[in-house]
Amino acid sequence: MTTDQIILFSLFGGVFALLLWGRYRYDIVAFSALLIGVVLGVVPTEEAFSGFGHPATIIVALVLVVSAGLVRSGAVHLITRTMVDSSRNLGSHIALMGGIGGVLSAFMNNVAALALLMPVDIQTARKAKRAAGLSLMPLSFATILGGMATLIGTPPNIIIASIREESLGEPFAMFDFAPVGAVTAAAGLLFVALVGWRLIPQREDTVLEASEIADYIAELTIPEGSDLIGKRLIELEETANKTDVALLGVIRDGKRRYGTAINTLLKEGDALVLEAKPDALDEFRSSLSLAFSDKQREDRLRAEGVGLDIVEVVVPQSSRLVGRTAQNVGLHWRQHSVLMGISRQGRKITSQVRNTTIQAGDILLLLVPKATGNDVTEWLGALPLADRGLSVTQDNKTWLAIGLFGAAVGAASVGLLYLPIALGLVVMAYVLTRIVPLNELYTHIEWPVVVLLGSMIPLGAALEDVGGTELIAGGLVALTEGMPAWVILTVLMIVTMSLSDVLNNTATTIVAAPVGIQMAEGLGVSPDPFLMAVAVAASSAFLTPIGHKNNTLILGPGGYKFSDYWRMGLPLEVLVVAVSIPAILLFWPL
Repeated sequence: MTTDQIILFSLFGGVFALLLWGRYRYDIVAFSALLIGVVLGVVPTEEAFSGFGHPATIIVALVLVVSAGLVRSGAVHLITRTMVDSSRNLGSHIALMGGIGGVLSAFMNNVAALALLMPVDIQTARKAKRAAGLSLMPLSFATILGGMATLIGTPPNIIIASIREESLGEPFAMFDFAPVGAVTAAAGLLFVALVGWRLIPQREDTVLEASEIADYIAELTIPEGSDLIGKRLIELEETANKTDVALLGVIRDGKRRYGTAINTLLKEGDALVLEAKPDALDEFRSSLSLAFSDKQREDRLRAEGVGLDIVEVVVPQSSRLVGRTAQNVGLHWRQHSVLMGISRQGRKITSQVRNTTIQAGDILLLLVPKATGNDVTEWLGALPLADRGLSVTQDNKTWLAIGLFGAAVGAASVGLLYLPIALGLVVMAYVLTRIVPLNELYTHIEWPVVVLLGSMIPLGAALEDVGGTELIAGGLVALTEGMPAWVILTVLMIVTMSLSDVLNNTATTIVAAPVGIQMAEGLGVSPDPFLMAVAVAASSAFLTPIGHKNNTLILGPGGYKFSDYWRMGLPLEVLVVAVSIPAILLFWPL
C-alpha cells in the first residue's frame, strides 16, 4: 500500500468516524477533509473544487429549485389532493408513496421522481402533524429501488449496459433488468413500508409543531365563470376536509349567512368564510380556483406582473389599525394589499374580514405586492412574525410547470439532453415564467448538502486515481478464489454496496463491472449474472447520505443525522442481497 493510499484511507476513516459521532456538522467535516487532502498532496490543487461543478452536485442543487417551483405552481397540491390522504396511517402512506415513487423511478430518473414527490410528502406530513423525517427516508429508498427495474431508471444500469456492449458486443435492453430489479424492488418496498420506517429515530426538533401555527378566519370569493356557481356549500366539504379547512358560512351582499348556509346555492361574488392555517387556506383556494377577498386588486397586481407575497403580522397597541378596519385605513388603495385573514386567540369574528375592527394582539394574514412586506408592515405599525416560507400558489401555471418538468425528464430519459442540462433549462424556464421568483432562486438550495457533495467527490476521485479502488478489487479477486459461484456473487455485491455507500454510484459501477467480468471469465461462466449483481449493488446505497443523490436530497428536509441512514439501510441491504442473488441465478443462470 502506497503512502497516498494510506493517507486517503485514513482521511475517509476519519471523516466517517466524525460524521457518525455527529458532533460537528457534516459539511464542515467534509470540507475540512478536502482541505487536508490538498495540503497533504493527495488531492491535486487544480482538482480541489472540481466537486462543486460535478454533475451530481449540480443535480442536487437544481432539483431543490425545481421542487420549489412544483410547490409554488400547485403541481404538488394537484398530486396531494388526487392521490394522497393525510388521514391514512403512516404505514399505509409510506406504502402508497413508495409504490408511486417506485413506478415513476422505473420510467424516469429516480432523482427526478424524488424531486416530484418529496414536496408532496412534506406537505402531507405537515397536515398529519408528524415529522417529515419519518416518511422522507422511506420515499428516497423506494425511488432508488424502483430505478433498478429498467435501463433508464438509474445511471448504474445505463453504465452496465454500455460496458456489456464494449465487452460482449451487445448491450442490455430496456427491460432486461426487470426480472431481478422488479423482484428486488418489490421486496424492498414491502420491508420499507412494513418494518423499515419504524427503525428511523424520532427527534423533537424534526416534529412539525402545527399547533404553533395560528388559525385564521378568512374569506375567499367565487369568481366569474367558476364551476362552483350553482353548487351548494355542503358540496365543498370533501375538499375542505382534505385540505384541513373549516367552512363557517357565506357572505352575500355584505351579509353573513348562518345555519342554513350549508345548503345555500352559491353565486358569483359570494365570499366563503373559512377557518384555516395559511398553507391550508392557499391549498383550498388553489384546489377550487377561488379568488382572494379583493379579486379586483389581485387581478390588477397579476396583470401588472407584480408578484404576490403572504406575510403575517402582529398588531401592537400602537398600530394605526387598532380600533379601525382594514377598509378604514385604506389598506387596499394606499398599500395595494389585501387582508386575507384574522387570528384572534380563538375568539369568534362575526363580521366581514375587511370590515372587522382590529384589536391589539390580533394576528393578520396579508396579501402584499412582491418584496413590499416590510414596507406594508412598517406603514401599519405592526410587528412581523417569523418568516415561515408562506407563498401564493400560482394555480394558473400548474400544468405549465408540470409540462416543463415532464418534457425535461423525458428528453433526459431518451438521451436527447444530459440530465443536469435538462434540469437547468427547467429552472431557467421557471424563473422566466415567474413560477420561481428571481429573488428566491437561491433560497431553496440546501447549501450544506452542496458543500458535502462538492467536498467528498474530489476525495473519492483521488482514491480511485491512486489505485485505492483497484487495491480493493484485487483483494476481492484473491479472497473469492476457489469459492462457489453464488458465494462469489454475494461477496461481489457486498463489496460493491460498500463502495457505493462511500463513492458516487456511477464511479462504483465503472470500477466494479470490469471486476465482475474478470471473475466470470476466471470461472468460465456467463458474465451476465455478475453484471446484474453489480447493477443491483451499485444502486443499493442505503447506509449513508452521500452514496446516492436521493439520500443527499432528503438530508436537510428530513432533519437527519449522518448516522440515521444505516438503521433502516443496513437491514435493507441485507434483504437486497438475500432476494437478488437467487433471482439472478434463476433469471440469469451461470
